[in-house]
Order: sequence, then C-alpha cells, then structure tokens
Amino acid sequence: MQTTFTPEQLTDPDTARSNEILRSCVHCGFCTATCPTYQVLGDELDSPRGRIYLIKDMLENERVPDEKTVRHIDRCLSCLACMTTCPSGVHYMHLVDHARAYIEQHYKRPWHDRALRWTLAKILPYPGRFRLALLAAKMGRPFARLIPDPRLQAMLKMAPKHIPPVSRNDDPQSFAPTVARKMRVALMTGCAQKALNTDINDATIRLLRRLGCEVVVAKGAGCCGALTHHMGREEEAHGSAAANIRAWVNEMDGAGLDAIVINTSGCGTTVKDYDHMFRNGPLADDAARISGIAMDVSELLMKLDMPEGSAKGVTVAYHAACSLQHGQKVKTHPKTLLKRAGFKVVEPVDSHLCCGSAGTYNLMQPEISGQLKTRKVETLEKLAPDIIAAGNIGCMMQIGSGTGVPIVHTVELLDWATGGPKPSALNSENS
Repeated sequence: MQTTFTPEQLTDPDTARSNEILRSCVHCGFCTATCPTYQVLGDELDSPRGRIYLIKDMLENERVPDEKTVRHIDRCLSCLACMTTCPSGVHYMHLVDHARAYIEQHYKRPWHDRALRWTLAKILPYPGRFRLALLAAKMGRPFARLIPDPRLQAMLKMAPKHIPPVSRNDDPQSFAPTVARKMRVALMTGCAQKALNTDINDATIRLLRRLGCEVVVAKGAGCCGALTHHMGREEEAHGSAAANIRAWVNEMDGAGLDAIVINTSGCGTTVKDYDHMFRNGPLADDAARISGIAMDVSELLMKLDMPEGSAKGVTVAYHAACSLQHGQKVKTHPKTLLKRAGFKVVEPVDSHLCCGSAGTYNLMQPEISGQLKTRKVETLEKLAPDIIAAGNIGCMMQIGSGTGVPIVHTVELLDWATGGPKPSALNSENS
C-alpha cells in the first residue's frame, strides 16, 4: 500500500511503525475470510482491510477522527485472526493499537461513552475494586432488564453467581517445589482473574511445584495493562506495564528467573509485546528482557516433561483463545498436554473465530459479542463434550454464560490429572 506521510510525521516512532505496517498491506482481502466482525456484519469497513483504509486516512491527514471511523475501529475485537491469515505479514495489532491511542487523544466521545470507559479503566485492573463491583452487580442483576443501555445490562449480567473468596496464594511470596528444583519462575497473577476465579492461579502453583518449579509471586506486579491499552489509554497501560517490568527485573537481578509464566493468554500477548511498547524509552532494555522470558503456562509445561496419564474417559472440547492462537501463535501445546494427561480432546469447527469476549469488548459491544458467543457455544455443544477447556479467563466467562457444559482452565485439568483436586466447576456440576 502506498503511503504519503511527510518526513516530519515519520519522526514520531508510532507513526513510523504504522507507516511500515501500512506499506506491507497488498489489499488482498484474505483477512476478510477470518474476521469475526466481517462474518457477522458483512461490512467491508468492519474488516481488517476496511479498517486499515480508515486508519491510513486518519493518520496521514492528521484528522480529528469522525464518528464513522471511531465506530468501525471500536468494533474491532483485536482477535488478530487477520494476522494469522495475512500472507504479507501485516502487523495489524500495532496498527490498531496506534489508531486507538490516536482516537483517545483526538476524539471526544459522548459523555456516557466516556463515563463507561473511565469506569472500566478504574475498576477492572484492580482486583479489590472489581470484587466490590461484582458484588454490587450481583445484587443489581435481577433488575438488568430495566436498564435501557445494553452495555450496562452486560456489566450486570457479567457478575458470576458465585464470587470466590480472596486467595492468599496471590499475595507476594515464594512457593518451594515439592520435588528437586528445575526452574525458578514468576507467576503473573493478573487482575480480573483474581476476582473472578482464584482456582486458576491455585492450580497453576500446585502443578508447577509438582513439576519442579519454585514459583514466585513478585511484589509490585499486577495488571498487565492490556485492558487500558486496548482502550487507547496509553498512560495508564504503560504505568501498569512499567510496574510489572520493575517487579520482575528485581527478581531477575536477585535470585534469578528462568521464566515469567502467564495463565491468561490475553495478558501473555501484551507482556510479550512489552519490548515494543517501551522500545523508545528508558525501560527498553528491561522490557526486552521481560518479553524474552515471558511464556504461556502451556509453553512452560512443554519444557517440564509432564508425565503421561492413563485414559480418563473424559471428552474435553478445547476452545482456542484468540490471544493464544493468533496473538502468541501457541496452537498445539494445550491440546498436546491434555492428550498426554489422558483426556480425549475435540475441537469445534471454525476454531479460529473469536467467542466475542475480547477483554472489555463483551461489555462495550454486547450485541456483536452476543452473536459471536452464540455461534461459539453452538459449535462447542455439537461436540457433546463432558468439559470445555480454555486458556483465558475472559473466554471462560463468555462461553460459560451461554452453556450448561462446565468450563475450566486447561491448567486445572492438568493439575487434576497429576494429583491435584478435581476442579470446583466440575464438583458443582455434579453436586
């Protein structure tokens, strides 16, 4: 694609990066075949190719974004299926992230939209605040139908029936391995996950200790910054990311780290991109060090020689989170591990398509998100599985709200198969 940025414009690193990405696009349209919003809406401007044209026009002309451009960019899930499909290697993620930051700086949204985004940014990345919000939403849930704004309805419906108690395993500390030590790893405990489902981190710690890891929860680490990053709120996102970088570098330079393990794939995609986010600042070297050892939990488990288990007689439908299969290109490890543990693994048709969760997307675009959820649940239920497994808390909440089939994190099943307790979601299902 030909671009006409001026030399002055290209002195801005983000604009220069967007120029590189735009020039790599050849208009082929392969991306439209795998774009969930194009599949649902059928509008070229709701495909990656259409959004690329809008972004190019906006950035080149340094225009104040109009409502039309903002609407179509807001509808993007950032599922990154287009990057998997693109034969030219267009790095759409960096381009749409730049566009969102530009919109946040230059476009004044309607007051109710600003209020919603501010609320999400000030609550979701903070587990204590989020827990209180979930309790309030749980009480308000019976009245959701009386609220005219579908986005507020979605927020109330998001509250789970059961809000777990705080897990003290998420506090800064170190867990010794229960066998001879092979590695020392830092576990990213996350933010929303600590309020929505504490079983995931607990299972991860048990499993890694059993396989020879000393597991560290670093003091000062918290939200990865993804939630605010995808809203274009760069200052907040970079603040969260910088805190993590400092916390983990402190461990690396202290007792040392072999890996930073992440069990929420949306967070993993962002942490692995810290080197890009901080490439032009004083934290560039440290950010690169962090990105260099960041791993999804399935990547780490493949290095730890998890023992093979006997057949369980349990069919697991594996849902591939977009941030894992498209964002991190981790596609086979979770399935390999589940099979090794003794589970029968099946996959739905169109497994490349998003479930509609996508961070805060299901709260800000509930109609489109709902259509994608319905499609995903139907394809999973057609497999008649005993359990659905996924590697991302957002996907688990989204799919779980639309099916009676129990859904658990992949690591919970692996923990169970190697001596840990049966996942609570399965106990409640059978009780």
